[in-house]
Amino acid sequence: MAKTIARASSCRLRREFHLNSMHKPGDVVLGGLFEVHFSSVFPEITFTAEPPQPTCQGFDVLGFRNAQTMAFAVDEINRNANLLPNVTLGYSLYDNCGALVIGFSAALSLASGREEQFMFEKTCFGNPPVLGIVGDSYSTFSIATSNVVGLYKLPMVSYFATCSCLSNRQRFPSFFRTIPSDAFQVRAVIQILKHFAWTWVGLLVSDDDYGLHVARSFQSDLVQSGTGCLAYTEVLPWGNDPNELRRIVDVMKKSTARVIIVFSHEIHMINVIEEVIKQNVTGLQWMASEAWTASTVLQTPHYMTFLGGTLGIAIRRGEILGLRDFLLKTNPDGDQHSSSGNSMVKQFWEHTFQCRFAPPPAGWVDAGGALCTGQEDLSKIETEILDLSNLRPEYNVYKAVYALAYALHDLLQCVPGRGPFSRNSCANLQRLEPWQLVHYLEKVNFTTSFGDQVSFDEYGDSSPIYDVMNWAWLPDGRIKVQNVGVVKESASAGEELTLEEDKIFWNFESGKPPRSVCSESCPPGTRMARKKGMPVCCFDCIPCSEGKISNETDSMECTSCPEDFWSNTQRTNCVPKRTEFLSYYEPLGICLTTASLLGTFICAIVLGIFIHHRSTPMVRANNSELSFLLLLSLKLCFLCSLLFIGRPQLWTCQLRHAAFGISFVLCISCILVKTMVVLAVFKASKPGGGTTLKWFGVIQQRGTVLVLTSIQAAICIAWLVSSSPAPHKNTKYHNDKIVYECAVGSTFGFAVLLGYIGLLAILSFLLAFMARNLPDNFNEAKLITFSMLIFCAVWVAFVPAYVNSPGKYADAVEVFAILASSFGLLVALFGPKCYIILLRPERNTKKAIMGRDNKTEK
Repeated sequence: MAKTIARASSCRLRREFHLNSMHKPGDVVLGGLFEVHFSSVFPEITFTAEPPQPTCQGFDVLGFRNAQTMAFAVDEINRNANLLPNVTLGYSLYDNCGALVIGFSAALSLASGREEQFMFEKTCFGNPPVLGIVGDSYSTFSIATSNVVGLYKLPMVSYFATCSCLSNRQRFPSFFRTIPSDAFQVRAVIQILKHFAWTWVGLLVSDDDYGLHVARSFQSDLVQSGTGCLAYTEVLPWGNDPNELRRIVDVMKKSTARVIIVFSHEIHMINVIEEVIKQNVTGLQWMASEAWTASTVLQTPHYMTFLGGTLGIAIRRGEILGLRDFLLKTNPDGDQHSSSGNSMVKQFWEHTFQCRFAPPPAGWVDAGGALCTGQEDLSKIETEILDLSNLRPEYNVYKAVYALAYALHDLLQCVPGRGPFSRNSCANLQRLEPWQLVHYLEKVNFTTSFGDQVSFDEYGDSSPIYDVMNWAWLPDGRIKVQNVGVVKESASAGEELTLEEDKIFWNFESGKPPRSVCSESCPPGTRMARKKGMPVCCFDCIPCSEGKISNETDSMECTSCPEDFWSNTQRTNCVPKRTEFLSYYEPLGICLTTASLLGTFICAIVLGIFIHHRSTPMVRANNSELSFLLLLSLKLCFLCSLLFIGRPQLWTCQLRHAAFGISFVLCISCILVKTMVVLAVFKASKPGGGTTLKWFGVIQQRGTVLVLTSIQAAICIAWLVSSSPAPHKNTKYHNDKIVYECAVGSTFGFAVLLGYIGLLAILSFLLAFMARNLPDNFNEAKLITFSMLIFCAVWVAFVPAYVNSPGKYADAVEVFAILASSFGLLVALFGPKCYIILLRPERNTKKAIMGRDNKTEK
């Protein structure tokens, strides 16, 4: 084997790739990959010695201008005495023809060189064929190329590949770009959606790395931002598939989303819009990615009926001084820009002047027509290549070339012994390695003549900035793609969107931005409830329940009002709850207050009558001292009811039940003692019963009343000390209002107080009932029996009524029970006596009373 190698002095390339290209020699050569043709046709595979070459079709003037911009940048750098002095840059530019296999072949040719023979005797040291590559235009092409050349750390600086996947430094360690990645483009589009409140949008993407990565990134960022939802996501086919395009447009037509975002190349958009025109789908707002925002192919009257008003993200526009003069000097014969290989220029010449060179170069189609002389005047023909008012990809190409040049310049300025490499060594031009240039490219930082700063972050991405473009259809029929804003990213504020809305052309009758929402916004007072099986942007608006509010549009939840507040009717604000208590100013309170004061007044009148007629037999015969004390206690009973009316205070809550309990015990004690005195007198009138009266003298009567009342006072004091009643805000009965009431504190204490009153009342009733049939001169027992019957009936009915009465009505029931029982005692005990005293004075005599007694005895 060694002998065989020794006999062969060189080897030859097995196959030569015939690629459209432009070349210029130099001390250092930079490579370039551009789309000078839209597409290519691959012939059928044959097993011949020389397989047929693919044919490039559809000349792209703008792609050629990109290539010429790189040639201009190299020429400008060579003329700059301050940048790369004593070093001449050259270039090798290739056409990828819109095909991955051609672009990949061109990249391999750049990386390996174009020499046909390699001598084994030569050393392996020396400069690589190219030191860096500008390109490629497609993300997919850049991924494939960078996967290979990245293994050798050959730097690639793309001017148009935006896939965010290319920011992966582990996979693509030597890839850089002067165009923002799709990650920023996606965030920029989301900022526009947010600005116009478009929350329901459709997404169309191309079937390649660019489109598929954008789709994943867009869906993820849209969810994280909370800006909106995707109504649908459709992948556009590469070829013209009528059935698939018809299905996609049918989805667009049936969807309620009015905004369509398209991340694809212009060839995909042409196919889609043709189908949209066939189905006459109008009323859509298109949003363009940077890949087709500036596409002149789509900016025709035929398409503008549907695409007018399109908003798009565009690459930052720049100005390149001297480029026009450089382009005007383009010539296929002896072109001063390229010393060898000018097939691209010849194809441009044929396309522009509609002529042909003979014979046709390999790799392109003979268009027929007149022969080209090469002396045609480019300045006298209207061509798109000279329209430099909208330099966007070209500006990125210009920055990419200068980035490589500045990196190389910094590399050559290295001071020996202070270098960044092992043992502080520097790189040198004779033995330059691509990875050494990558090191300097990562740190490059310069400002263009247009004033933009160029540098790369740790992912190889340049500072992100985009122009916002709008496709305006002017009244005179002209089409204008105008700049209406800027999206840029700052370290402090993130993405910043600036729009001049008054300049935006809207392709709608209203002349205003469209509405594109799945569900209309939920007004204040409602909350969003997601529709089952639908995205979060599709929801129903549910009114907030009582006691909860939402004071913002599209509230996710209703907020509960504070304890002392309640929601208004619209459920938009919390308002103070209405307070409710038994007031002096409401009809019920007025009636009860009037009844209380009336009872007090009647008691005072009766007391006055009894005092005035205190010497009469009727007053004296019925224990006048206890009667006066009874009237006084009844007056206290009437007055204590007033403590239950009005806003509860601490002192009224503590006093009301104590006053009520002591007043009624005093009253019932007087009645009980009167009943016992009646029984004692009757028993004393019988033989052998005279000693009974000594136990019921005046002192004993007073003492009994005092002792019985003191017991109730002790109960009240113990209750107040242990668990005192206090004002309480009760929301149990009504959610929308506060019931002010007095909490009893200790239910046991309240029960003992009422039980003690009930015990005395029952005892009085039983004793009076036993004495009801006594002789007439003792028949006050009948009045006591009747009064106690009324009293017990009222308070027996009070208990269930009190328990089942809410809020202020519980106080009203208690006041009513106090007044009813007090009036019952007053009328039953003193009504007949006042009747006799005032209206039948003839019966208010001792004789009359005794006469009745005698009559009874007969």
